[in-house]
Amino acid sequence: MKLNLKRQLRQIHYWLSLAIAIPAGIMFVAGGFLMLKKEISWIQPPTARGIVSNQLPDIDYEQMLATARLHPEAGITQWSDIDRIDLRVDKGIAKLRAHTGWEVQVDTHTGEALNVAYRRSDLIEQIHDGSFFSDSVKLFIFLPTGILLILMWGTGLYLFFLPRFRKKRPQKPA
Repeated sequence: MKLNLKRQLRQIHYWLSLAIAIPAGIMFVAGGFLMLKKEISWIQPPTARGIVSNQLPDIDYEQMLATARLHPEAGITQWSDIDRIDLRVDKGIAKLRAHTGWEVQVDTHTGEALNVAYRRSDLIEQIHDGSFFSDSVKLFIFLPTGILLILMWGTGLYLFFLPRFRKKRPQKPA
């Protein structure tokens, strides 16, 4: 039985596309949103500019927490409510991200809140990598999907370029 590489690659490509259709679709859509996160404020709030100084912030962390407490929608009442703080010295702000998904941007010079908004980019990133569903879905469905997409990319390129290479080869006399 003669091994037909082109036919086998077509079969691999065909069945893999069916197997990974749903997780790959989720990855593609979420990835598209992530590419637009700086352009669409619904996904990620734009970074405000505070009073910029070339030194450390003029306010301390307790003042940042006090400012965040003034905005009940963020759900920040104590330090354990904060997921992370992103200090942007060059823009004069600190972004306090709550576990609730809200973000409070505080001017590091005056201590006032410059922007308070819901941040969806972290949730979309979790959907994109599969960790939103569970760690096992991330490792055993989304990771193999990525690996299989690379395999499909390779087989697709081979199937695309194979006819072009065959046309350029000199024909054998009959």
